[in-house]
Amino acid sequence: MLKKILIGLVTGVANGLFGAGGGTILVPSLQKFLKIETHKSHATALAVIFPLSVLSIFFYRNAGELDRNALLWISLGGTAGGFLGARFLNKLSSKWLHRIFGLFMMAAAIRMVL
Repeated sequence: MLKKILIGLVTGVANGLFGAGGGTILVPSLQKFLKIETHKSHATALAVIFPLSVLSIFFYRNAGELDRNALLWISLGGTAGGFLGARFLNKLSSKWLHRIFGLFMMAAAIRMVL
């Protein structure tokens, strides 16, 4: 139980600081420390990140950090993309899911460094 709470705490902090960046911590943590298989770890991460993101929205809004002009359109696109991604998740093998996730993580890391 303590391991799960610590994973949640680190994920929540990352999500609050980086705006939904907690998934990059949560997915590997679920797999490595809790031994949750690949597809379930991705699905679980989505379910965990959603309430964390909703909570963060209230803090960012109160601080005046939301761009309301972009919010609606990006949310609509994100909703459609989330639906498509969730449908596609079941069609990918664990091997390809790891590869794609790894590529996204490497691209994000390179972007952050540069």
